[in-house]
Amino acid sequence: MDQLGVAGPKAVAPQQQGREVMEDIRKGMPVLARHAGEWVGVYTHVDTDNTLIDRHRSHLTCTFPAEGPHAYHQTNVYTWDDGRQETHVFPATYRAGRIFWDTDRIEGHAWEVDPRTVCLYWERKNMPGWYLYEMIQLSDCGNHRGRTWHWFENDQLVRRTCIKETRLK
Repeated sequence: MDQLGVAGPKAVAPQQQGREVMEDIRKGMPVLARHAGEWVGVYTHVDTDNTLIDRHRSHLTCTFPAEGPHAYHQTNVYTWDDGRQETHVFPATYRAGRIFWDTDRIEGHAWEVDPRTVCLYWERKNMPGWYLYEMIQLSDCGNHRGRTWHWFENDQLVRRTCIKETRLK
């Protein structure tokens, strides 16, 4: 069980397939469903004194596959000014009004708070003792997002990330 009393993704029965899951997730998480598409933006990472740690551009693709084991799929491409680039893929399953990730990079889940807000909790598998909370606000027009991450190490806030995004498609 996690901090919210939700059993982790490894304790779940096999995922439903196809259109039924896509319709279920769109009904169960209508705010998340509005995030479908491509997003571009900037990630700004700061320490607890607001000193810049890192800044890079992003291009995210959020989809709800009609077939396969994952109800949600997100691909993040990060690009730095020096030309470095990273791509990370985050497939997720859906059940009980939440999506769940268990990838080589993260394990966590997301839930909706109100008609504009999705919250996430996750742990980075390569960073023992660290966990993050994220809050995403989607504009009423659906074309702008503001996201904040709070990074904790051993239950102490050590970093924040601010992300400003605009819908590309």
